[in-house]
Amino acid sequence: MRVCFRSSVQPELMDEYKRRHAAVWPEMLAALKDAGWNNYSLFLAPDGQLIGYLECEDYAAAQARMALTDVNARWQADMATLFANSDLPPDQGFELVEEVFNLEDQLAAAGNVTNAAAPVHTDTTIGHQKEQS
Repeated sequence: MRVCFRSSVQPELMDEYKRRHAAVWPEMLAALKDAGWNNYSLFLAPDGQLIGYLECEDYAAAQARMALTDVNARWQADMATLFANSDLPPDQGFELVEEVFNLEDQLAAAGNVTNAAAPVHTDTTIGHQKEQS
């Protein structure tokens, strides 16, 4: 499954957030991978809006496996002061974002991946498109 979430980093602490994520503890990296967090990325907007993306078999189970690790408790405590809502540990304050479109899923559902991926050439002399062979 694909999971997207958002949260908010305090804008005045974004540089510190980036610094910490430039060198995440190796033990934390291993724990995330072992818990099933795959293809995990974080994106930070100029206003502090944080968007996370990951792929896993079961998000609730992956989160629960992380919650059992000592390194996660230490990481969340270390990161908590950087977030706008510090009432909860950062990983418990994620707001899940609904996926409404995925290109590969729709191409597979259409059943015509090869034709959909064919290059399109615009003939500007007559103003219409035709598929290249």
